[in-house]
Amino acid sequence: MGRGGIGGAVAAADLENSDSTRCFVRDVKRIVVKVGTAVVTGQNGRLAMGRLGALCEQVKELNFQGYEVILVTSGAVGVGRQRLKYRKLINSSFADLQNPQLDLDGKACAAVGQSGLMAIYDTLFSQLDVTSSQLLVTDRDFRDPSFGHQLRETVVSLLDLKVIPVFNENDAISTRRAPYEDSSGIFWDNDSLATLLAKELDADLLIMLSDVEGLYSGPPSDPQSKIIHTYINEKHGKLINFGEKSRVGRGGMQAKVAAAVTAASKGVPAVIASGFVTDSIIKIMRGEKIGTLFHNEANVWDCTKEVTTREMAVAAKDCSRHLQNLSSEERKKILLDIADALEANVGLIIAENEADLAAAQDAGYEKSLVARMTLKAGKITSLAESIRAIADMEDPISHTLKKTEVAKDLVFEKMYCPLGVLLIIFESRPDALVQIAALAIRSGNGLLLKGGKEAMRSNTILHKVITSVIPDGVGKKLIGLVKSKEEIADLLKLDDVIDLVIPRGSNRLVSQIKATTKIPVLGHADGICHVYIDKSADMDMAKRIVLDAKVDYPAACNAMETLLVHKDLNKTEGLDDLLMELAKEGVVIYGGPVAHDTLKVPKVDSFHHEYSSMACTLEFVDDIQSAIDHINRYGSAHTDCIITTDKKSADTFLQQVDSAAVFHNASTRFCDGTRFGLGAEVGISTGRIHARGPVGVDGLLTTRCILRGSGQVVNGDKGVVYTHKDLPLQ
Repeated sequence: MGRGGIGGAVAAADLENSDSTRCFVRDVKRIVVKVGTAVVTGQNGRLAMGRLGALCEQVKELNFQGYEVILVTSGAVGVGRQRLKYRKLINSSFADLQNPQLDLDGKACAAVGQSGLMAIYDTLFSQLDVTSSQLLVTDRDFRDPSFGHQLRETVVSLLDLKVIPVFNENDAISTRRAPYEDSSGIFWDNDSLATLLAKELDADLLIMLSDVEGLYSGPPSDPQSKIIHTYINEKHGKLINFGEKSRVGRGGMQAKVAAAVTAASKGVPAVIASGFVTDSIIKIMRGEKIGTLFHNEANVWDCTKEVTTREMAVAAKDCSRHLQNLSSEERKKILLDIADALEANVGLIIAENEADLAAAQDAGYEKSLVARMTLKAGKITSLAESIRAIADMEDPISHTLKKTEVAKDLVFEKMYCPLGVLLIIFESRPDALVQIAALAIRSGNGLLLKGGKEAMRSNTILHKVITSVIPDGVGKKLIGLVKSKEEIADLLKLDDVIDLVIPRGSNRLVSQIKATTKIPVLGHADGICHVYIDKSADMDMAKRIVLDAKVDYPAACNAMETLLVHKDLNKTEGLDDLLMELAKEGVVIYGGPVAHDTLKVPKVDSFHHEYSSMACTLEFVDDIQSAIDHINRYGSAHTDCIITTDKKSADTFLQQVDSAAVFHNASTRFCDGTRFGLGAEVGISTGRIHARGPVGVDGLLTTRCILRGSGQVVNGDKGVVYTHKDLPLQ
């Protein structure tokens, strides 16, 4: 039925990365969008202007890109009831107020509310340079055989003129007893009206917006309930019990499901999704796996093989146990095979990466992000070599840390062991996938990976190459690739299966994940790194270090954000020369209170700022203790450095600065797993529990206690002679 997809707002790159069950949206042009009363109005019965505005903006975006959008809206009765309640209240006598009777006729509410609702739509669309039209229909209209033909002609004419038809049932003159009480007729609510219009008007897709994200396997408030992304009537029809009807509308989820099933049976796919999400329509048209899809071919799709997030996590844990049972040499061989496979598939990897790069450039991504995504032959060779270096590292699993004779023939051992299953959410660098996978295998952990959608092709081919050489005795599911953002929310609930989450991305991403999961999170939310130039510093050395710390890679989390300078160096030739060099490199310098007053640089609003990566805050301090106090107050416990020739000052700084990495006379850019000789890193942790600083293989391990006895029992410690003698580890 499709008429050919449109680009623009729904870019080709988005459609290429769409879920396999949503690929049909490529051929969609005519869309019916039904908006429920719960979306149109708020809890107080008044219009929800924010949601209506977001809806109109999405419709405008699609309209401008060539899609034909038909809107079916509820809410007139609710709006009218709110207005008439107010009108009746202000016209009531004191006696009336003592015994309020606010029951209102539904048809009167519809008559009053319809004009007000349409006026709002007209105003919102006009602000967006879009023209809308109102079409009120009743059940008996469709009994006239000629009505359907005339309706199609009118709507097609409006769509050709880029006008948005806005439909609603004319409840004010409906022949049913009351808008909420009679479900007889050709259609009986706006859900069934939307289905009827989708068929009559040859729509390619019906989108039904509600106050929930879609159809759930149980009550949406139940943590055990899961969203059903693809509805199969034979599978789900008898398993789902529907709850209460809508708080304001006529139907509820049961009515929407019935309407969606009917639409799908007539050849019009339907999606039930949340109207509370500001871009849900756009996401659906991108092919993203949101809401619940109803499709007449869903029963023949291989949805039974669709792996749930729990199944993926459990499979990774099971495979990790098989991995741990291998010898050190067998695990090493897997890594060497991965390195060889990467080099053998350079051409294929580069081809997929170039497709990602082209899509990213077309989508207008920043050059810095595109650069991070790029994989060249030399980069792939370097990755292969880093994997071989990790393979050659000492085997960390079952490494004994301590061995103690507890009593005669009773020996205690403390040993390293894998954490279990890791969930890594990383940024747009596909090379991170390779490094993380190698560290997980060397440390004996299962792994779930979620990369940025802009590098989906690159991540997919790298995952395929890596898992292709994992032995069947371990299992390809040792490393799972999570492809949709929606699955992350489900994974973050699996604290009984996933043992550690490591987010690598923006401050907002890390903070959101920490706030939404019970699983331990290893990472840093900020990278506010300081360099302090002490009064005894060698200024030539200081210039080299500061320039490198700021300019080598300004967007890195270990780049300098704040430069602290001893007050005695203010307006000295060495400092002036350093600041001039920073300016030449394009660094914008903001001043703290003292620096602003003395050097007249723009004043910083807060030392905990989020300016451009090419910005730097400068401040003067009285002494080393002031510098330490400033860092401990405003820093993010990431990486901080002192430049000084005074050993006592250096030792004081190294001891008292409470950060994951503290340097003396060295650039903050050295805070990196590869540079530290860890082989690679999965991230940098600023927390105090478990690993801290760049996290390599050892940061992906925990410990366990082994006790080897010969029949000993406690029995109130009678007869047990404790020796607690340290034993050699070998």
